[in-house]
Amino acid sequence: MFRNLAPGAVGIPTKTLEDGLRYAKLGEFQGLDLPLGQVRGIVESDGADAVKEMYSEAGLRIGGWGLPVNWRGTDAEFFESLSKLPDQAQLAAEIGSFRTATWVLGWSNDKTRQEQFDFLVKRFGLIAEVLAAYGHSLGLEFIGPHTSRMNARYGCCYTMEGMLAVCCAIGTGNVGLLLDAWHWYTCQSTLTDLKQLEAEEVVYVHINDAPAGVDVLDQIDNVRMMPGESGVINLTGFLQALDEIGFDGPVTPEPFSKKLNGTEDKDEAAKMIGSALKGVWDAAGLK
Repeated sequence: MFRNLAPGAVGIPTKTLEDGLRYAKLGEFQGLDLPLGQVRGIVESDGADAVKEMYSEAGLRIGGWGLPVNWRGTDAEFFESLSKLPDQAQLAAEIGSFRTATWVLGWSNDKTRQEQFDFLVKRFGLIAEVLAAYGHSLGLEFIGPHTSRMNARYGCCYTMEGMLAVCCAIGTGNVGLLLDAWHWYTCQSTLTDLKQLEAEEVVYVHINDAPAGVDVLDQIDNVRMMPGESGVINLTGFLQALDEIGFDGPVTPEPFSKKLNGTEDKDEAAKMIGSALKGVWDAAGLK
C-alpha cells in the first residue's frame, strides 16, 4: 500500500494535474489520485502514456478515481450517467488506475432495510458489470457514526459487515470496501475484523483521527482530526492489519480538519497533512 493524496479531501484545490503532482511531492506522498477531468485533454492530445510519464517523473503512483455515476438519482438520471461510464472507465484503464469508489448512506426514513439493500445491490450491480469489463474494482464506503443515523427510521449497511453483505450480494467479484478508519472506529469494528478480510475486499482506504474526550457514540462525522493528531483511533494497528492481509492500494487522508482547511498557504497544508500521514506510517513500521 502507499501514502496517497486526494487534494480535494484535504481542502487543497487544483486546476491541473501538474498542481496535484506538485502538492503530492511537497507532502512526500507516494501517490496521487487520478483527476479524470483534468487529464482527458492530455490524453486526447498526447495519449495516455503522457499522463503516465508525468506521474513517473514525479516519482508517484497513480491512485484511484472518483465514481462519476449518479447512482442516488432517479432512474433517468442514473441510466444517463451510467451510459457515460464505459468511456470514463476506459480512460482510467488506459492510464493505469483501476480503483474507483463512492460513499453510501446506510439508513433511510423512506426505504425499509430490504428496500435499501435491494436498491444498492441493483444499482451497484449494474455499475460493477461495466467496471469489470475494463478491469476496475469498486469500493463502497459505509458511514459509521451513531449520531448520523440516530434519527433515521430504518438502518441498513452502516457497518463493515453490513456493507460486505451488499458486496457479496452483488456477486460480480470486483466490489469491496472503501475502508475509512473513522467509520471503522465509529461503528466499533475491531482489528480482528480487519484481519479477517481478504485483500481484494478492500479497494481504497481513508485515514484520519477522532477528537479526544468524546465517547465513540457521540462522535460527529465532520469533526475529525489529522492522522495521529489525537491517538484516539488505533491507526498503528489499523495500518498493520491492512499490511498483514496484503492490501496494496492507496491510503488517503480525509480528516475534515478545520486546522488544515484553514491553512491559507496550501503548500504548507500539503506538507502538514503529508507529515501527519508519514508519522503514523512510520509508527506502523511501513515503508
